[in-house]
Amino acid sequence: MKVATLFAGCGGLDLGFQQAGFEIIWSNEFDKAVYPTHHANFPNTTLDTRSILHIENDAIPDVDGIIGGPPCQSWSEAGSKRGIHDARGQLFHEYIRLLKAKQPKFFLAENVAGILHKRHEIAFQNILEQFKHAGYRIAYQLLNARDFDVAQDRKRVIIVGFHESLNKTFIFPEASTSLKTLRDCIFDLQDTAVPAILTQKTNPEVKLPNHEYMTGDFSSMFMSRNRVRAWNEASFTIQAGGRHAPLHPQAPKMVQIAKDQFAFANGQEHLYRRMSIRECARIQSFPDHFIFHYQSVIHGYKMIGNAVPVHFAQHLADAIWQQLSP
Repeated sequence: MKVATLFAGCGGLDLGFQQAGFEIIWSNEFDKAVYPTHHANFPNTTLDTRSILHIENDAIPDVDGIIGGPPCQSWSEAGSKRGIHDARGQLFHEYIRLLKAKQPKFFLAENVAGILHKRHEIAFQNILEQFKHAGYRIAYQLLNARDFDVAQDRKRVIIVGFHESLNKTFIFPEASTSLKTLRDCIFDLQDTAVPAILTQKTNPEVKLPNHEYMTGDFSSMFMSRNRVRAWNEASFTIQAGGRHAPLHPQAPKMVQIAKDQFAFANGQEHLYRRMSIRECARIQSFPDHFIFHYQSVIHGYKMIGNAVPVHFAQHLADAIWQQLSP
């Protein structure tokens, strides 16, 4: 089955669907910092680099499915929280416009848990109604990527629609029976990470591509709670910013010294460093052969933090494939 992607980013959702057997023939992404990475890892996919606002209804080739996650900052509890009243929140309508024009067999949309907050209830219900009016039977659920072979707590709302003509509604896959930990996915990398150089530029001494980490001070907000998970735990959510990257599990958990104030364990300060870009990519379940291209590590962290975890995407794609196969 052929798929088109909107808001593709570096391609986490694309890769998951590709690994499930789908063919990604067309993608759209407006952030030019992502282009080299997407081109390198999806050489057979046409990448449309225009804003979705300027994509004509007939620009997307005929496909079996449309997938993608409209920008989440408007709905995030850490973002503007303005939802549909923010220009980025309104991009959901552009997604639906193209979906309605193309009428594929299915669609999948991904967004942050904040979209279910009571303040966005009317807007979210309106989005669901628009999907229904476009001709789809809708199923949505709040899922944690950790339940789908991802060593990370990452809650996301997944909306899947099957075309009314199929006379079926998507059934979400069951959670995995075993949970992955940081030890499972990054233990072998702990001794080979190198710091970024100069003003957060890539380090030529890196042995494994992208295995470099952001340096610099930690903000008072960052130090307001523990940022270390142990080897036998899943990671905190990988965010779209290096300064907010979780700290490496080689360090002990931070010590609370006052209300909303934590410190590094005395005498072990040297163990505290941010996760490298490659470690964040592993936690997001990207394979090591998926290389991220950037000059500043800031862009590397952003690409990975904005991505859908690959294994999470593949579980969803597998379920769609199985339910739509003859």
